[in-house]
Order: sequence, then structure tokens, then C-alpha cells
Amino acid sequence: MTGTDVVDTLTRYLALCDVPAREQGDLADLFTEDAVWEGGGSTYAGKFGRTEGREAIVSMLSGYLPPSPHFRTNVHLLFPGTVDVDGSTAQGSWSMQQLSRYESGGAEMMVARLDVTFRLDGDRPRISRFRTERVFSAPLPEER
Repeated sequence: MTGTDVVDTLTRYLALCDVPAREQGDLADLFTEDAVWEGGGSTYAGKFGRTEGREAIVSMLSGYLPPSPHFRTNVHLLFPGTVDVDGSTAQGSWSMQQLSRYESGGAEMMVARLDVTFRLDGDRPRISRFRTERVFSAPLPEER
């Protein structure tokens, strides 16, 4: 497993969470069976809590993605981060910007810190722990 493999897994995850999706694929394929996805900090701990297990994570994420009417458009932008690879595990930290227009009519720009642990599972790294914490957000003008 290399740092590039890890970043490829994370960017694929973010692309699958965009609306419309920039890529086709299965979110479940990116997580280990025993993965944990959690919100950190006062805002995201309350909003997202902690979800355990691949299928529960995919179910939770699917509530935000089509055909669910949550986002009208949504894009994730990943900034350079750090990755430490140790054999069959890796730990990375990144800042991510998310630009969203909601079906409700609102829009916002948000920045979050991502702390992600990967484990070699089969022939590639999969996410075993995903933690996101909001650092900044601001409303965007609505479309005209």
C-alpha cells in the first residue's frame, strides 16, 4: 500500500458522494466490513454521530445521495494532506472543501478536517475509520 493508493481511495469516495456523482461505483467497496464513520467536534458529533459497519455506513450516506432529495448539487474538493503508511495500515489527515446547493433552496460552502485510517483489505486499501469535523462554513448566494 502506498500513499498514492490511499489518496486514490479517498478521492474516489468523495467523487461518489458528489451530486451528480462524478464517478460510478459502489460506496460499500471502499470500506472494510468493520469500518467506523463518525462526526467530530460539537457540530458534526451531534449531526452525524457514529456509525459502525460497512452496510450501516452506506445506508447512512445514501440518505444524502440520489434518489434522496437532499442535494441539488454537491462537490467535494480535497486539499493536500499527510499520509503515514505502516505496512498494511495507513493514517491520513486532510482539509476538504464542500460546496452544496440543497433541494430546500439553500447553499453553503464548508471546510472540514478529515482524519481517515485505511487498512489493506484484499488487494487495496479500504477505509476502516473515517472522522470528519467541520471547521468553517458560510452561506452561498442562491441560484437565480
